[in-house]
Amino acid sequence: MSGLAYSSPAGRWVLTATILGSGIAAIDATVVNIALPAIGRSFGTGLQVLQWVVTAYTLTLAGLLLLAGALGDRYGRRRVFTVGVVWFAAASVLCGVAPSGWLLVAARALQGIGAALLTPGSLAILQASFRTEDRSKAIGAWSGLGGVATAIGPFLGGWLVGLGADSWRLIFAINVPIAAAVVLITWRHVPESRDEQASGHVDLFSGGLVTLGLIGVTYGLIEGQALGWGSWQVLAALLAGALFIAGFLWRQTRLTHPMLPLELFRSAQFSATNVVTFIVYGALGGALFLLPIQLQQVAGYSPLQAGVSLLPVTIVMLLLSSRSGALAARIGPRLQMSAGPIVAGIGMALYTRIDADGAYLTEVLPAVLVLGLGLAITVAPLTSTALSAAPETHAGMASAVNNDVARAAGLVAVAVLPAAAGITSAAYASPDLLSAGFHRAVLICAVLCVVAGLLAAVTISNRKPAEAPSFSHCAVCEPPAAATPVAVPASRSLPSPPES
Repeated sequence: MSGLAYSSPAGRWVLTATILGSGIAAIDATVVNIALPAIGRSFGTGLQVLQWVVTAYTLTLAGLLLLAGALGDRYGRRRVFTVGVVWFAAASVLCGVAPSGWLLVAARALQGIGAALLTPGSLAILQASFRTEDRSKAIGAWSGLGGVATAIGPFLGGWLVGLGADSWRLIFAINVPIAAAVVLITWRHVPESRDEQASGHVDLFSGGLVTLGLIGVTYGLIEGQALGWGSWQVLAALLAGALFIAGFLWRQTRLTHPMLPLELFRSAQFSATNVVTFIVYGALGGALFLLPIQLQQVAGYSPLQAGVSLLPVTIVMLLLSSRSGALAARIGPRLQMSAGPIVAGIGMALYTRIDADGAYLTEVLPAVLVLGLGLAITVAPLTSTALSAAPETHAGMASAVNNDVARAAGLVAVAVLPAAAGITSAAYASPDLLSAGFHRAVLICAVLCVVAGLLAAVTISNRKPAEAPSFSHCAVCEPPAAATPVAVPASRSLPSPPES
């Protein structure tokens, strides 16, 4: 197939479908964080349930991304993408009508499955549908417009949540008409594609192992504070999770065509880049989970004000990330991967100035701008380094690994950071205690970012990638996901949607 032209009507329809499809998952990740205090008040729940509202979604999304990509390769990317969109919409309806906090958590887990199914397909469809000379334009438009779409999330979510006591349910209802439009456009205009060389069965067992492993570890980390770290439930969950993950890794060594080729990690550059990714995105995920809560519960911001407060980060990322990627292509990634996390850490440390007064211009905006600058310096070089450190035949899988590492980092951070900072259920109910815990939490995140920068300075080499990224991706719009790669094989493309 020769492929579609970027400027053709058919090409624009394909772009529209993929941007809207990935956009609903990204917007949900943004607005749910803004809605957390309202959800807690609606159900009379504390921090523990709110942690699960975020992590249940990320668990199934992160655990099933690799499997979903393989399903698309094997059975058709358009088909799996469409199933994911429909699934996501149906789960959104369940989220919107959930009568209790724990049923909302269950619905969010189902929503994460839909997001996992649609996420790999959006970029893979572009790779397979457009002709070679137009793919960079198409992917650049997908990334840029997707970033703009997710930037709308805080406005829309904050406004909807502010309409009334239970109006947070509307943030899930808006997914339904968008999903319906995506399904219609996809059915009429998106060509089907698959990996014609794919053979054998999709490894469902491996996908189940890694998902169960993440569930066990996350359950143990979240419930450890409530049940006690020495309780048999917590120890059993942590042990079971570790065994499932170990079983997944062992299985990958026994398969001819593993879901995760472990030889990728023989590259010291690739391994080091993913360690830096884990630390940076863990810090980012933890801070962005707690920040909307601090702004609303302590500083008295409305949901709309809390949502809009992070908009400068998005703007800085969109303006500077492509330039950062181009600079890294010329001078190598070490300087930016070393300095960027440290700058981001300074931004997180500035969040300690946010108190009950919460003055935006003097307390919030400086931290937001510095954090955005640090992420703009870091994200594009980090992603291009992860890709360039892997063999070309594994470029898409390298992207998938880096993406999942970022999601797993956010998952662990949301589970662990509140306990590490002393934010208990009692502290969540007390503005003074919550604020003190938030200040400790962002300082922990700041230290982690500095550690990531120093680690990059020691371990990252200045080997230039074969080709620089042609676009930027807003990591903050879609926290805590990794930046999206540029030119990867269609059969292995696994972009970020942005989690949680």
